[in-house]
Amino acid sequence: MERDELECFLILSEELHFGRTAERMRLSRARVSQLVQRLERRVGAPLFVRTSRRVVPTSLGRRLRADLEPHHRAISEALERAAATVRGIDTVLNVGFSNPLTGEIVMKATEALRETHPSLAVEICEIPLADPYGQLREGAFDLQLTEFPVLEEDLGRGPALLAEERVLALPSSHPLAARAALSLEDLADVTLLTIAGPAPASWLEHHVPSRTPAGRPIGRGPAVTNMQEALTLVGGAQGAFVAPAHTGTYYARPGVTYVPLSDAAPVGYGLVWRAGHTTAAIETFARTAARVAATEAAALA
Repeated sequence: MERDELECFLILSEELHFGRTAERMRLSRARVSQLVQRLERRVGAPLFVRTSRRVVPTSLGRRLRADLEPHHRAISEALERAAATVRGIDTVLNVGFSNPLTGEIVMKATEALRETHPSLAVEICEIPLADPYGQLREGAFDLQLTEFPVLEEDLGRGPALLAEERVLALPSSHPLAARAALSLEDLADVTLLTIAGPAPASWLEHHVPSRTPAGRPIGRGPAVTNMQEALTLVGGAQGAFVAPAHTGTYYARPGVTYVPLSDAAPVGYGLVWRAGHTTAAIETFARTAARVAATEAAALA
């Protein structure tokens, strides 16, 4: 089996879409189709069922993917280790994370790198809620896993690695806390805690909107600098706070109820670094984090 056939088969098994597979491989759709057909001829049976609407792996295709994937990953990691040795990736990489979910991904990526790149040391630290990009710009972090969107022109960013729904943290005594779900229009009936610090206006508006989609104003409450402070005020009936869904798991506490925001856009997470400061170590961490995040995203689905 040639490597381009293997790559094409595994990517198509993941994407289940010829167009997206072609984009990822930077090939034409025709070339992708040709590679799949060539592999099917080599195997002697169809690996995918193709219709006008979808692509579905056959039972043989699913089995082949399960058999090939660990070996492909091992080969890729071996080549990466060899290339890293040549490049001399023996540095310390400082990585920031913005919340417990991103912290888990960063930690798991760090553990994976201890096996594949033992000469690359990774130091991790939480990003201040009130200053999402300050330490990155100052060089305290080489990169960070944080919420999207990131609109800063001086920062480079990778693709979104995973996403989750958003919830509203409410005082348990608030009338809306008894609802099974809320809409963004319901935010006009609460006072939202805001965030103190040098956060960009676009970032702040995304996390603490000033108006509902219909244009109704949303009340502003006290300013906070971290999540613990925010939830203390929520529990004391001083306001509400828009948060990612995992907050209810990591920050369960008396007096605070988390209600899903059914029409809020999911919050996405991706890696961010200073524009023009991409290094081999950063690229290595990014590839590892993407693999870890794909596993986490599957668990959240």
